[in-house]
Amino acid sequence: MQAAAARNSLSADHGMTASRITRLSLTHFRSYRAAAMTTDAERVVLVGANGAGKTNCLEAISFLSPGRGLRRATLDDVADNEGDGSWAVSAEVEGALGLATLGTGIDPPRADAPMSRRCRIDREPVGSATAFGDHLRMVWLTPAMDGLFMGAASERRRFFDRLVLAIDSQHSGRVSALDRSLRSRNRLLEDYRNADSHWLDAIERETAELAVAVAAMRGQTATRLAAMLDARGAASAFPSAKIMLDGWMESALLTEPATTVEDRYRQVLRDSRPRDAAAGRTLDGPHLTDLDVLYAPKAMPARDASTGEQKALLIGLVLAHAQLVSEMTGITPLLLLDEVVAHLDPGRRAALFDELARLGAQVWMTGADPAAFAEIGAGAQIFTVESGRITPQK
Repeated sequence: MQAAAARNSLSADHGMTASRITRLSLTHFRSYRAAAMTTDAERVVLVGANGAGKTNCLEAISFLSPGRGLRRATLDDVADNEGDGSWAVSAEVEGALGLATLGTGIDPPRADAPMSRRCRIDREPVGSATAFGDHLRMVWLTPAMDGLFMGAASERRRFFDRLVLAIDSQHSGRVSALDRSLRSRNRLLEDYRNADSHWLDAIERETAELAVAVAAMRGQTATRLAAMLDARGAASAFPSAKIMLDGWMESALLTEPATTVEDRYRQVLRDSRPRDAAAGRTLDGPHLTDLDVLYAPKAMPARDASTGEQKALLIGLVLAHAQLVSEMTGITPLLLLDEVVAHLDPGRRAALFDELARLGAQVWMTGADPAAFAEIGAGAQIFTVESGRITPQK
């Protein structure tokens, strides 16, 4: 109870509410047939051999937010191989609205019914996982993100949309709606010569409206995050980044009214119908936006930095984003850091632990080597993960 009192005091001092999990239950989720754990810790560490299920645990937590989790898995992918195809994740949380129980999962598949994800808050059904955002915000970093700066624009765009989602829990819904609208337009353009112009006008009006909504929130987040990164500067052991969205709509919305940008994009769509029909896809819009990242200490593109520099840059970016989420929402997010400390030197590792403590967030971390967490300090609880079991260390 002392830990809870201390963190409540910390949150009060900063005027923030911290997102925390106090109990987690997994049923038929990947390597876990049935597992449960309780914690009152600021930092929760899961240690175990490779393949023991550490990342599976973090992935289960990530399903308590909108989207497909930190691995972007389909609903049936995460069910264990020995069950009936159903799975469930439940957590007791301390969040923005006080104590609550969040739950999600799927029922056993049926041939006569489509698979759908069920979400509950305090055992009452809610429409979608978007409702979890009222209680819990989260940010994550996984080894799969290490190649972010070298990969495709779509990966960076998806990464940035995840950052926006931690601030605005409605963002993923708008992005999905924009994707559906673009697909509808593409289908109409398949037979362009015979397409109904009235239907095209209507779908392009919807597309432009959704595109502006998506781009506006991206632009606002990018501007605030860039300022946060500048403010961190040399005060952090992790290098600063200069970021900018490479998309004309996000840039235009910084200086022009949304209605003006919406009208312009609607005209772009209308004028580009023949070209898009030939290409089989829409060739202009925020669905193609990229994230440009500059390694500030050397004033060079992040893709040209060394592997170690890119890793440190990504950690600094995520830490700055967590601070931004706190400022913009009043909720300090939960952090899920998968195998983050494994490749850090002792100095950077200690600096990471210090920055996490100052952030005031609950942090869930994984690692194969318990020695890597020897300096994590007070307020941490270490669990051993092995063969579908999660056991607190004495």
